[in-house]
Amino acid sequence: MHKKFKTQFMAKKTLSTLSPADLAGKRVFVRVDFNVPQDEKGAITDDTRIRAALPTINYLISAGAKVILASHLGRPKGVTESLRLNPVAVRLSELLSKPVIKCDDCIGEAVAQAVAGMANGDVLLLENVRFYPEEEKNDPAFAQKLAEVADLYVNDAFGAAHRAHASTEGVTKYLKPAVAGFLLERELQYLSGAIDNPQRPLAAIIGGSKVSSKIGVIENLLDKVDKLLLGGGMIFTFFKAQGLSVGKSLVEQDKLELAKALTAKAQQKGVKFLLPTDVVVADAFKPDANAQTVSVNSIPEGWMGLDIGPESIATFQAALADCQTIVWNGPMGVFEFDQFAVGTEAIARTLADLTAKGAITIIGGGDSVAAVEKVGVSGQMSHISTGGGASLELLEGKVLPGIAALDDA
Repeated sequence: MHKKFKTQFMAKKTLSTLSPADLAGKRVFVRVDFNVPQDEKGAITDDTRIRAALPTINYLISAGAKVILASHLGRPKGVTESLRLNPVAVRLSELLSKPVIKCDDCIGEAVAQAVAGMANGDVLLLENVRFYPEEEKNDPAFAQKLAEVADLYVNDAFGAAHRAHASTEGVTKYLKPAVAGFLLERELQYLSGAIDNPQRPLAAIIGGSKVSSKIGVIENLLDKVDKLLLGGGMIFTFFKAQGLSVGKSLVEQDKLELAKALTAKAQQKGVKFLLPTDVVVADAFKPDANAQTVSVNSIPEGWMGLDIGPESIATFQAALADCQTIVWNGPMGVFEFDQFAVGTEAIARTLADLTAKGAITIIGGGDSVAAVEKVGVSGQMSHISTGGGASLELLEGKVLPGIAALDDA
């Protein structure tokens, strides 16, 4: 971990503060984020989130703890057969090279019996906690039932840390100590450290289709960053606010004044605020649409902007060249369509090159992660966040309830 990062979250107890002696024989309730994508047949298509939890699980196994894992999967309405965690148990046992006991409930007698039968170092996976509506309501009685089979609590589910649910926030009232797992600790060190105590210059690259979903992030970052680079569909709201014609490009009419205010705030704060100067426009929103590159001052009527242009890519690369910390959230264009993925892919490769030269690069969840994976450079970034919504809220400067509930160091 980068030694220069210190953040408010380092004030929370972490698993690394507990020795194997503290854990041996203890029943440890671990909230993980195994909300993984599956195909129609139920096969897991991406096990990144399962692999991300392995350091915490392996540490607990080697310490001789009894490891009780809880997670949600999808958005079930009551018990939903297709959202059971059985495929996750199979994949996890492959990754751990040891059997994982799977329970068909997450509370009650079946769980109590399964836990009673555990030996030190055993791993038990509970059923999807969202099969109970009380989970999302953060119902205290339900949280107490989850907690009653365990001695202490570890939260390693960064992807769910922005939710005050029974298994993320409620259980901490009944289990002590309540600490952050290794994945959660790493996420906080990178995402909070980068923003609160960065190595400068600090740049943020914000993309995505709508300004409305990134307002909080942009506002918070304008107080922290040296440079802010904007791409994606949201740029057209800024162009429209400047009086430019944007053709059929996506514009949020009700955010024009906000775009002006954000631009003014950047100027007032002395933040280098970069919008593209050229864009790739298309005559339709489809992969094989006719496309051309134009200046942002001359977007033709009836055409829509779907990517940033080559001049903008070069300007962005030059602006990033001296940055020591770079946070990226949101693609530069419609990267699902290959001909409009050029800007996003160029930024991904640029960040990989800068990481190799010593910059700290942080991919803040969501579509940006899919982008760096598509380009094949995910392994070359300093940190890739496992939480879309949670990373966004952290970048907005919000307190995440699942973290606030943990014990203070």
